[in-house]
Amino acid sequence: MSNRAALTALILLAAAPLAAQSAEEVKQANNPLATITSVNIHEYYVSTLYAAPDQTAGTLNLRVARPFGRVLVRASLPMPTVPTGGDPESGVGDFNIFGTYLLKSTSELSVGIGPQLVAPTASNDALGAGKWQGGLAFVVFHTITPQVQLGGLVTWQASFAGDEDRAETNILAVQPFLMMQVGGGWYLRSTAIMPFDLENEVFSVPLGMGAGKVLKAGRTIFNAFVEPQFTVLHDGAGQPAFQTFLGLNMQFVPKR
Repeated sequence: MSNRAALTALILLAAAPLAAQSAEEVKQANNPLATITSVNIHEYYVSTLYAAPDQTAGTLNLRVARPFGRVLVRASLPMPTVPTGGDPESGVGDFNIFGTYLLKSTSELSVGIGPQLVAPTASNDALGAGKWQGGLAFVVFHTITPQVQLGGLVTWQASFAGDEDRAETNILAVQPFLMMQVGGGWYLRSTAIMPFDLENEVFSVPLGMGAGKVLKAGRTIFNAFVEPQFTVLHDGAGQPAFQTFLGLNMQFVPKR
């Protein structure tokens, strides 16, 4: 496991002594359209890649989400580690931000859609596209029963400016959500992202199954989880064969 993944795991363990929360708080802790300010630390550690058996990769994502009326803005700064055939390259990736207008927001169903922008902020050519990219984001989160929630995030982005020597981009990403509460703040989860590189006809379809727990200290709700993900369908070398998704989400409940 990478040093960043180990650090993330320690952060998750630090939340363990806190008290478990209600089913409603667990549900909202997993709602990507929850109208509450949140900070997330996510780590993808790729231990096995196709056609690169001796290489590893990973991405640490630092993410902030904040509501502004009926618009929820989510900004992400990735810090990837990519294989190069020799020593891996690590640093800052391309900054991503999108805003979703909440078409519907109830305790049972949340639906949002809005524009997306990716800025070429990578510290090294290997860590980003070198292009300004624009697109759309669509999110839905539905409570089927008090124990089961499902939904998804679909994003699309394509290049429109930037380094003329770099390749054009056209990327579709589909992330289904499935959450099943099992009691005591614990839940099962499946949230693997399926990226489709439409420009180069490369794709990966992983399947995840993990577990998490929601806890609370004061007005902060912690959501810690681990989710192993296996790729079941792919095309293209260098795609993840097996990766582990670790995360710590923090929602900050405002004063009443």
